[in-house]
Amino acid sequence: RLQLAESGGGSVQAGGTLRLSCTALGSTYCQLDFRWLRDPPGKAREMVAFIGSDGRTIYGDSVKGRFTISRDNAKNTAFLQMNNLKPDDTATYQCKVDEVCSDSDVTREYNYWGQGTQVTVSS
Repeated sequence: RLQLAESGGGSVQAGGTLRLSCTALGSTYCQLDFRWLRDPPGKAREMVAFIGSDGRTIYGDSVKGRFTISRDNAKNTAFLQMNNLKPDDTATYQCKVDEVCSDSDVTREYNYWGQGTQVTVSS
């Protein structure tokens, strides 16, 4: 059905900025919810940010006020603007898309995962 293409990431010093993008490739008439999760080294996976098809956003506590998630519906793309990065933000960031398709009384959900991108923040 869909494939995800991620871009962005890299290495920056503390206080720097990076922007990630995640594009759902392929045609769909369904609603798309985007989220990023991250895997810090030696720590549990955590949810970073979510944006629903209605524009509703949710952020993990550790990134509130520093990260902003947005979307371009025409391009089926979401962006994660990361400002004031800290060494603790070092992780592999992975995009996940939930495709929610509703037909009459039936709702189906399909989940897609990006390949992940590395973000490294040095002190």
